[in-house]
Amino acid sequence: MNVMGIIFTNDASLGELTDKRTMASLPFGGRYRQVDFALSNLSCAGIRHVGIISRHNYQSLMNHIGDGEEWGLELEEGGLEFLTPYAQSVTHTYRGKLESLASAMDFLEYGADDEMVVMIDSAVLSNIDLNDVLNKHIASGKDVTVVTKNGVCNGEKVIDLALKVENGEVTDMMVDFAAPEDYVASMDIFVLNKQWLIQQVKEMIARDKFHMDRDLVMGGWQRGKVSVNTYPFKGIAMFNESVGEYYQNSLSLIRKEVRDDLFHFNHTVYTKVRDRVPTYYGDTSEIGDCLVADGCFLEGKVADSVLFREVTICKDAEVSSCVIMNDAVIGEGAELKYAILDKNVTVTPGAKLIGTKHSPIIVKRGETV
Repeated sequence: MNVMGIIFTNDASLGELTDKRTMASLPFGGRYRQVDFALSNLSCAGIRHVGIISRHNYQSLMNHIGDGEEWGLELEEGGLEFLTPYAQSVTHTYRGKLESLASAMDFLEYGADDEMVVMIDSAVLSNIDLNDVLNKHIASGKDVTVVTKNGVCNGEKVIDLALKVENGEVTDMMVDFAAPEDYVASMDIFVLNKQWLIQQVKEMIARDKFHMDRDLVMGGWQRGKVSVNTYPFKGIAMFNESVGEYYQNSLSLIRKEVRDDLFHFNHTVYTKVRDRVPTYYGDTSEIGDCLVADGCFLEGKVADSVLFREVTICKDAEVSSCVIMNDAVIGEGAELKYAILDKNVTVTPGAKLIGTKHSPIIVKRGETV
């Protein structure tokens, strides 16, 4: 069975963290980018025809992916392709995934051998066996399979697409609503027949419909025109759709059981190779319950934090409950707690940055504080 993959880089805003990058290229977990999870899931399922759709700020994403070698993909026609930028609507505003698919129609129609399409977003991270999803989709005989996760809907978090499932059948759907606990959340992974999807996209656009969740899935299901199957995912799914979620999910990686599930449950998660020297732990360093990447220089105290590559923590500095990205320098005697530092940040000696558990301080890329 030949399968095509579509990755949406996601344009949701995480404030300063996504001002100059897509959600897909947001660093995560010490050495990864969020797109690594989607790419690895597709590659490990044997899906080699992959299109990446993004509207803007995609240069860092292209730099990260390069020729696709780390994921066993080839950056060329018929392999991995960047579909950027796609045509904008006449109002120059984004109107939904169906519109972006319509603009990428040449890619969708290329390759007559592709029978199925897996669409996956970059804001929800998981380690999922897509071959099992594909097999369950085919066995269901339904038009669309939506990968879902329970325990996400809580009556407070707004869910892109929430479904109520009883005895294996969908009985209700909600879009962009804080659905109650008895609903399951879409993980923004969809499996569809390629020719069916192409026809539906053309018809939806002709009817001035642009949204995948609202117009095609829920709208079609409500009209009795689209049958919907759900695939309940049992592993860890990290919804990084807000700064708070990104921060909490990042720190959760300190726990071994979370790392094992997210990075090794079905397959290894691959990323761009960057060889660095081992991390140096000085005589004065005190490091406890941390996730530390290679190339760091540590002489201060660090607890309950995630340190990316080549972070420097100077003597007498104290860092707690922080996410610190590549090449940051924390000066001597500085104190940091509940903070997210983007790449190349410099914290001057003696400075204090203290946020809260639910509202961490964010320091933008390249700033000195």
